[in-house]
Amino acid sequence: MASRFIDKVTVDLKAGDGGNGCVAFRREKYVPRGGPNGGDGGDGGNVILKVDPGMNTLYDFRYRPRLTAKNGQDGMGDLRSGKKGEDLIVRVPQGTTVRDVETGEIIADLTELGAEAVVARGGKGGRGNARFATSTDRAPRRFEEGTPGEERRIELELRSIADVGLVGLPNAGKSTLLRAISNAVPEVGPYPFTTLTPHLGVVSRGTEKMVVADIPGLIEGASQGKGLGHRFLRHIERTSVLLYVVDVTGFGDDPVSDFLAVRREVMAYSEGMKEKVSLLAVNKIDLIDSEERLAEVCDSLRAVAKMPVFLISASSGKGIDELVDGLMQVIRN
Repeated sequence: MASRFIDKVTVDLKAGDGGNGCVAFRREKYVPRGGPNGGDGGDGGNVILKVDPGMNTLYDFRYRPRLTAKNGQDGMGDLRSGKKGEDLIVRVPQGTTVRDVETGEIIADLTELGAEAVVARGGKGGRGNARFATSTDRAPRRFEEGTPGEERRIELELRSIADVGLVGLPNAGKSTLLRAISNAVPEVGPYPFTTLTPHLGVVSRGTEKMVVADIPGLIEGASQGKGLGHRFLRHIERTSVLLYVVDVTGFGDDPVSDFLAVRREVMAYSEGMKEKVSLLAVNKIDLIDSEERLAEVCDSLRAVAKMPVFLISASSGKGIDELVDGLMQVIRN
């Protein structure tokens, strides 16, 4: 079954056109030469994007490639103005960036709950002939047509917002770890690339909470887009903390090489990654029989990582409380 997670789409927008002004005159029994009374046209509706906390994908836009707001109503006699066109409110997930495809301009960055942005403005309604009456022209037949609503093509890109981003090679145990510390239920399995879409989980400790994102496994070349690397890496751009997860058994090569490979791809993706607080979780320690071997590997990782290191087993729960406490402390500070 195809994934329903979509994090980048292109959509055509059309705001409503303004209504035309009206040409009309008073017609009453005892007023043979009634003056102009044509009303103004209504403004066209805007296209507005609004954050919906219940959404976590852009999937629905696959079936809505064009979004159109309502046109303004034409003006009417008796100085009645046309009704304004109804705005089109389009709901998007928190963390959606809006870019104009033609100019490359970032129109909006919807990172806050309840945030909204007008992305296509409706046209202005035209003036009716009553607006053009003068002392020398008491019966004008002049009016204005409404102006067209704005049209543009935009690209919506979703970047997950989380306090902590889990990064590591495929099968490092990130999904199992997320299940162990939060209320999330991502798919897990003993094979690479189980996770193909980001998952978010909420971790609670008393009254404190943090959001953790499980990012699909990275491979060498991810920072250049290999293996959908760009698609995956952009989801950790808005995290405050990076938690590297390394398989102590050395699933890829050896634990130290695995860590260095992932960190290299993360750091190469953008300068902003270098500013993030980083921690290291050495996972699957329950699979190492030799205490000496475990100590040797961990000492080597500490030497190259130069960041707080936590020894854990996501499957058995060993070391999980200490890791969560460490993450909470970093988020708190």
